[in-house]
Parts: sequence; C-alpha cells; structure tokens
Amino acid sequence: MEQTIQHKVYDNGLIYASLALMAIGLIMVTSASMPVADRLFDNPFHFAIRHGVYLIAAIIAGMVFVQVPMHLWQRLNPWLLLVAILSLLAVLVIGHTVNGAKRWILIAGFTVQPAEIAKLFFFAYLAGYLVRRYEEVTENLKGFIKPLVVFFLLALLLLLQPDFGTVVVMFTTTIGLLFLAGARLWQFFALVFVGLMAVVALIVFEEYRLRRVTSFLDPWADPFGSGYQLTQSLMAYGRGSVFGQGLGNSLQKLEFLPEAHTDFIMAILAEELGFVGVMVVLLLLLFLVIKALLIGQQAMEQSRPFESYFAYAIGIWFSFQTAVNVGASAGILPTKGLTLPLVSSGGSSLIIMTIAVAVLMRIDFECKVEGIQAISKGSNKAKKNKHKANSESQEIPPEGVANA
Repeated sequence: MEQTIQHKVYDNGLIYASLALMAIGLIMVTSASMPVADRLFDNPFHFAIRHGVYLIAAIIAGMVFVQVPMHLWQRLNPWLLLVAILSLLAVLVIGHTVNGAKRWILIAGFTVQPAEIAKLFFFAYLAGYLVRRYEEVTENLKGFIKPLVVFFLLALLLLLQPDFGTVVVMFTTTIGLLFLAGARLWQFFALVFVGLMAVVALIVFEEYRLRRVTSFLDPWADPFGSGYQLTQSLMAYGRGSVFGQGLGNSLQKLEFLPEAHTDFIMAILAEELGFVGVMVVLLLLLFLVIKALLIGQQAMEQSRPFESYFAYAIGIWFSFQTAVNVGASAGILPTKGLTLPLVSSGGSSLIIMTIAVAVLMRIDFECKVEGIQAISKGSNKAKKNKHKANSESQEIPPEGVANA
C-alpha cells in the first residue's frame, strides 16, 4: 500500500494539464504571430522561437521550485514582498516603455515584467500574514487593514506604470483570501464597496480607461476607432463557429486584430479551432483551478494554513485572470492587458505561472508525504502493540498451571 502511494506522490493531473496548456499555447502563438513577425523581423517564427525559449525556461523554473520546501516560502515571505516592491520601483526608473506603458525591464535582449513577480510574492506574503495575524484579522479592524496598506502601496506603484489589470487581479485575490480567512462580513462588504468605488474613479478620471469602457459597451459605434480591436476579435469568434476554420486559417491574425498572439490569443484560437477548441482550453484551466482549491482544502485539513491560503490564492488568481482575458476578447468585459494563463505569449507571465503550478505541486506533495508518514507510523505502532500483546500472552501461564 505504501509503495502504491509513493508512486502517486506528485499529481500527474496537474503536470499533464499544465503541459497541455503550454503545448496549445506554443502552437497558437506560432500561428497567431507569423504575419506580424514576418513584417517586423523578416522571420515568421521570431515570436514562436522566443516563446519556445521562455517555455523551456518556465519548465526549468518549475522543476527547480517544486523542490523548494514550503517552510522556506513561509519564512521568507516578508523578504519576497520587499523584492516585489523593489522590482516595481526599479521598473519606474529603468523600465522599458512599450505603447506608452513602462512595465518591462530589458535584460540581455529579454524583457522581465516585475508586475508578474509582484503578484506571486504578494500572495505568498498575504498567506503568511493571515497565519501570523489570524486572530487580528478575524477579531479587529486593525488586523484587517494592515494587509490592505501593503496592497495599496503595490497598487500605487503598479498604477504609475500604468498596469490597472494587475491591480484588479491582486485586489480580487486579496478580498477572496480575507473572506476565506474568516474576516467579518461587514469588513468584507465594506472592502468590496470601497474597491468598486476606487475602480470606477480610476476609470472615470483616466481618459483612455473611460474610452475602453465606452467602446466595450458599444464597439460598433466606432468600429475603426476605439472599438476596432474588440470588433475584430468578435469577428474572429463569429468565424470560428463550432469547429473553427482550421489551424493556421485565421484571417484576423493577418494584422487585422492587434495583439493577436498576446492578449487576444483566445480570439484566434476560437477562429481556428472553434467552440470546441475554446472549451478544451477553458476546461483545462478549470481543472487547474479546482485542483488548486482542493489542494488548499487538503492542506487546511492537515493543519497547514500557510500552504492552504497560498493554494487558494493561486486558484483565485488563475480563475479571475482567465475570466478577464476571455471576457475581454469576447466582449463581456472591458479590454485589459492580461495574459491567458500558460497560453499567451509573455515570458514573465509564463515563467511565474509555471512556478505557481510548481508551488501547488509542492503543497500537494508535502500533504501526501505527511499522509504517508502518518500511515507508516500507524502501521508501525499497530505492529508494536500486536507484538507486545503476543509477548504478554506468552508470559502469562494458563489458569490451571497458576492454580496448581
């Protein structure tokens, strides 16, 4: 029985689902990026090769981080938060500007996006804080406010880039974790209300964000201006129908749809692989999210709250970012620059999300090992008790002999 459990220590489902999403991502990035890569670099496989390099780096990073014990994450999470803050400060000073946003640091020809690092490290810090200050969070307002102060600092640095999408993802994950940790309902609803008001204010007082919202509400009012990207995306979805036009047969990727291989890759996937292809990707991502939540529940049942909150945070993060990415390309939500987890082109996002999956695997691994050790200890204890009982029965003489 122990050998059977040991062979299933790592969750194969997580591995296969992640690799499947990565493979789909590589195929779709190659297909969607060929026209623009050929025009910009005279090499149709430029973005595909770069994505492949990032993919290899992501897999190596995942193999490394799956070996990192969770107690190190728990012990070092304040320092990880400091790294996140410093990286966000660094991008404001030495960052590389693309399309008016300073979100990337250029290192040896490759770009690093500190916002992706900040997400993972902030969630690790938040999980650690909820363990250290659990009573404060659930019993008084001071403990509830402290992590929000840290979040607002990170949000300010992100908005200076600007990166509104990452702020929304981090805010949603924060309120989700505080709710799961047992924060009082009035505090929770107050935070949601204040957060929504802040989002509305940020949209209303920034012209380009307001333009995105108005174009989202009626993209056909200005199909060649503010609504251009969304109308082209909706055309891709419409052409895809049930089974798609076939891999490589997208028309929208012929530079009709901007950012086809990054933020709007789902639209190209829908056009080429249809409703069936979209459902396959969404089901794979749903599987990852459900796994994350189940791993979090398993960790909590084994009295491992840090691991539990961290897994919950990753699950909320993946689910919400998927919803925003797909919703934006399908016209359900305003356009936001968020990648589709493990699929879209974007090296930093791919590597960080692979590390997040590795963290889930590590949490699951440690929970299973703890279970194996418990079974082994129980088995050894039962054997000792049985041996002790047998020894005692041999030492006690039969009743007739004792009476004689």
